[in-house]
Amino acid sequence: MAYHSGYGVHGSKHRTRAAPDPPPLFDDTSGGYSSQPGGYPAPGVDVAFSVNNLLGDPVANMAMAYGTSIASQGKDIVHKELHRFVSVNKLKYFFAVDTAYVAKKLGLLVFPYTHQNWKMQYSHDVPLPPRKDLNAPDLYIPTMAFITYVLLAGMALGIQQRFSPEVLGLCASTALVWVFMEVLALLLGLYLATVRSELSTFHLLAYSGYKYVGMILSVLTGLLFGSDGYYVALAWTSSALMYFIVRSLRTAASGPDSMGGPAPRQRLQLYLTLGAAAFQPLIIYWLTFHLVR
Repeated sequence: MAYHSGYGVHGSKHRTRAAPDPPPLFDDTSGGYSSQPGGYPAPGVDVAFSVNNLLGDPVANMAMAYGTSIASQGKDIVHKELHRFVSVNKLKYFFAVDTAYVAKKLGLLVFPYTHQNWKMQYSHDVPLPPRKDLNAPDLYIPTMAFITYVLLAGMALGIQQRFSPEVLGLCASTALVWVFMEVLALLLGLYLATVRSELSTFHLLAYSGYKYVGMILSVLTGLLFGSDGYYVALAWTSSALMYFIVRSLRTAASGPDSMGGPAPRQRLQLYLTLGAAAFQPLIIYWLTFHLVR
């Protein structure tokens, strides 16, 4: 009887199949594109191709040119409106100062009692800039004094272990709000009193901002000598500022049109000037008393 082994022609189907080859660790990029499903190119090449098409598209270029034109027109409109409400030339006048003027003006603010001539000087009906006229108001000293006041307030709060960005921001914003409210009140008073003068908003802002100098001196003296030194400096700077405001505003408000006017109008001008001067010590105290302990 013939014996057949278990491995014959048909027995080959029982053999185990060979394991498939492992996938390659890296894609073959020798053809210029990575092996993406469906034969698509790599994303980076597609993006670069799209950008090149966008830059070469005349419609896209026209849209970009139109957008640039719109932005340029908007910029011109903004500059035009800004020059409409704020004259840059007038603003430059109030910052035309030099070192000698700043030193003399600070001395005048601290000790104004010996100053004789308070009238502003003119040349061909044009007021001289502050660097040529000590009586001309400026915005440089109020601006620098405000910044110094904020820094000094931060130092005072830090010494008292009460410093925080919120408290310092509140001090700065409160000081600005009081000045703006004072300027608005003066403008309303001048309008109601029908005073015809060359006082503008910048003039009133400058006169109102000079109080920061007295605030700095009061706080600094209080930090060095305590509360007693603070009140002495507060009394001195307040009285000096009141005298300065009365003499400056009364002279500036007494323009050629207001000279020899009706007596009621002159009394209103005097009351307005005295009220603005009397209000200065209250604001200085309110903005500085919490910084000295």
